[in-house]
Amino acid sequence: MSLDSSPRDHHFLAADILTSGFRVVGQIMVTTQGVMGMLNDPTHSAVEVNDARMARLHMPTKLVDHFEVVRMMKKQIHAVCMARREDLGPQALVRGGFVNLVKYPVRITTQVFEVEGAMELPGRFDFTSLMTDGTRDFIPVFNATLTAILIPNLRVESAGILVNRKMVDLMALLSQRVKSENQP
Repeated sequence: MSLDSSPRDHHFLAADILTSGFRVVGQIMVTTQGVMGMLNDPTHSAVEVNDARMARLHMPTKLVDHFEVVRMMKKQIHAVCMARREDLGPQALVRGGFVNLVKYPVRITTQVFEVEGAMELPGRFDFTSLMTDGTRDFIPVFNATLTAILIPNLRVESAGILVNRKMVDLMALLSQRVKSENQP
């Protein structure tokens, strides 16, 4: 079989990657395992972003620089925002292999960002196992909005955001929000 007729193993996906100081928008090369498979691959600690446009967080719309390739350490990434849920990867990988899932509306914070959206988990919500069990460093949040804590004009709405669980400061279930006496 020639290389021309073999199935495409790698392809580029548009991604919006956020670190503690920068927003990098570009193309990342993934396999059939999608962005989640690439970010959670323990054999590689870095990621390359092609056609990368960089902006500082405090001025998210002002282009700082543009590179053919930017290399980043995965452990320094707070979140990766994708335009389509399918770009995260195959359903079995994203869902962890489970079929029956419960949607949990959540608010997640890191030292720099807030992410509000829905997590899909098997059974009950277990914060400790979510944050400590398994090898997945990046956890998916669907139909999510990411906002910079000190820079509210930096707002990214996304079908799927992968949050680095090692950067998580807190996680709260929106269903457990206490209503003030003034709210109906």
